Amino acid sequence: MEKVDKMINTQEVEEKVVLISANDGSDEEINASLDELEELAKTAGAKVVGRLIQKRQSPSTATYIGKGKIDELKSLVLMTDANGVIADDELTPSQMRNLSNEVECKLMDRTLLILDIFALRAKSREGKLQVELAQLKYEATRLVGYGVNMSRLGGGIGTRGPGEKKLEQDRRIIRERISHLKKELKELERHRQVVRENRNRQNKKLFAIVGYTNAGKSTLLNTLTKASVLAEDKLFATLDTSTRALDFEDGNSAYLIDTVGFINKLPHHLVEAFKSTLEEAAYADYLIHVVDASNEEAIKHMSTVYKLLDELKITNKRTITLFNKCDKKSDEVKLSDERGNKSIYTSCKTHQGLEELKLWIEDMAQENMIQIERIFPYELASKIQYIRNNGVIIKEEYRENGIYIKGKIPRELYHLVTQ
Repeated sequence: MEKVDKMINTQEVEEKVVLISANDGSDEEINASLDELEELAKTAGAKVVGRLIQKRQSPSTATYIGKGKIDELKSLVLMTDANGVIADDELTPSQMRNLSNEVECKLMDRTLLILDIFALRAKSREGKLQVELAQLKYEATRLVGYGVNMSRLGGGIGTRGPGEKKLEQDRRIIRERISHLKKELKELERHRQVVRENRNRQNKKLFAIVGYTNAGKSTLLNTLTKASVLAEDKLFATLDTSTRALDFEDGNSAYLIDTVGFINKLPHHLVEAFKSTLEEAAYADYLIHVVDASNEEAIKHMSTVYKLLDELKITNKRTITLFNKCDKKSDEVKLSDERGNKSIYTSCKTHQGLEELKLWIEDMAQENMIQIERIFPYELASKIQYIRNNGVIIKEEYRENGIYIKGKIPRELYHLVTQ
């Protein structure tokens, strides 16, 4: 009997999706939003094979798009051999149920897609807890109506993380899990508060790096501090906050903290779940707002960032606006930021403008520092340690009459070491 070798194909089937939008904006605005949705779909591992746009004052309350467009969508799905549809807005439970029954294939909305990417990117324990909390809050309002057509248990985008395990559980169990997650996140928030207090005791200034997703925040952190935070040309390449020290030549330093990227139509579930992480910017002394200057939507991206910061009540902080990726910008038109205190045009790739940025960070980090230069008697040597712990010592010499110190210390602590 002839032996036949059989190969088992374990390669995942590529998901093909159609994007849909029901919006009354301009063609430019709608296509820009769909371009971003396509990037999100690619990040999640799907291939976009078609788009369907319906210009209407407001989406249909029953099916998001109108009846005529539903027939057009069915034809487009068949013609492109798509196995999924993604809406450019968050759908209500009834819209999700009714439209899914009509198209008879996997249906997702923008919120679920972003949640899926977050589930893919979350690495730390806190990040995973935050993603699960956001997923459960999303699923809690959509338990009724998930049927055969809406099942997302078959694999692929929209099924990552704990969300797929919770669909068949009742609301009571989900509420209990949400309560448990909130308690765990509260514990982690208390730990973060201890870290903040330790930082404050060191009198080190904190600069929060904020900005639209994929603007280059993690690349900036890596370039300035020689960190090794994941930095890729993808939306939401990193979710977890990272804090690194930036050392200055005089021995002083400041802390830089990378925060999760913002995006247009950021789901409310995510804002709430990641609130404790996003609030790291609220505790920062200054903000570094990174903007992708090469992106045609740069001005809108800046507006989105400031809108979310306002929602989090993060206002009136001195801000350095970093117009990044200037090496990719073809024209000479200079962008500006009315809310920023200083604008710097940079490229993290070519290091253009980074020395100017470091000088500004150093000046801002030490603007409350006052220089001290004196000889301390040997019996007061403990005060030198106080300067070392709370400021910076530039020069130290042991002399016959005491210890000569030249350094800097916070203005409010100056009297403690000079009395």
